[in-house]
Amino acid sequence: MADPIRRRGRPKKSQPEAPGTVQALDRALDLLDLLASRSGLTLSEIADQAGQPPSTVHRVLHTLAQRGMVESDPTTQAWNIGPATFRLGSAFMRRSGIVERARPILRTLMEHTGETANLGILQGNHVLFVSQVETQETIRAFFPPGTRSPLHASGIGKALLAFGRPETLDALSSAGRLERFTDKTLTNPDELRADLARIRHRGFSFDDEEKTRGMRCIAAPVFDLSGEAMAGISVSGPTHRIGSEHVKTLGAVVAAAAASLTEAMGGAAQ
Repeated sequence: MADPIRRRGRPKKSQPEAPGTVQALDRALDLLDLLASRSGLTLSEIADQAGQPPSTVHRVLHTLAQRGMVESDPTTQAWNIGPATFRLGSAFMRRSGIVERARPILRTLMEHTGETANLGILQGNHVLFVSQVETQETIRAFFPPGTRSPLHASGIGKALLAFGRPETLDALSSAGRLERFTDKTLTNPDELRADLARIRHRGFSFDDEEKTRGMRCIAAPVFDLSGEAMAGISVSGPTHRIGSEHVKTLGAVVAAAAASLTEAMGGAAQ
């Protein structure tokens, strides 16, 4: 029988400390778990959602920051997951095999389309890029492993939102106004939901200069055994090579590549 799912950010006040556990470490991991699911929180917001005293949260965060596990924005004082977590995540990704299994698929996709192929996973309100095969073209997209991109303004991000859990979109919408990067960024939640419905219907997403002017991206989801979107594959490049007339054809190619990775990982499409 599966363990019940505990809601993120809720204190475990009613649960006694398990024998043999370290309470301080458990609290620190709770904070990491919270920031992984909802980045950009202030200290008081973290303390409130984690059910821990602000003074304790402050000490834990600064300890984690010294190891690069979390970081604070000096302008907004908001806390986010840190770059050191990528190294730990990469170790898991190596064990799960998705990066290795995706590599030949990404290379074939790049050679077929002539554009940079990417692999990304969900990290809070962002896509975390974990692998890339670059095109040899002079003008090209570049998302080195460890780069993060907002879900609502990226091809993989919208694919994960469209085929992922509804609460991910709900959390994104409730976090506040969606950030605008260009005049094409979908900052209205209703417009974003309408776009996600179109994505589910056709099977791939389209980032039409929504993050960066002059760049487009087409992406499709990769599913795990339970049929949940666990990652996304995309091709990205400049608008003069990815014209509107090419979107449907490229979308079918990207969706086929994502389906191949789903099969390689033993997953099941929705």
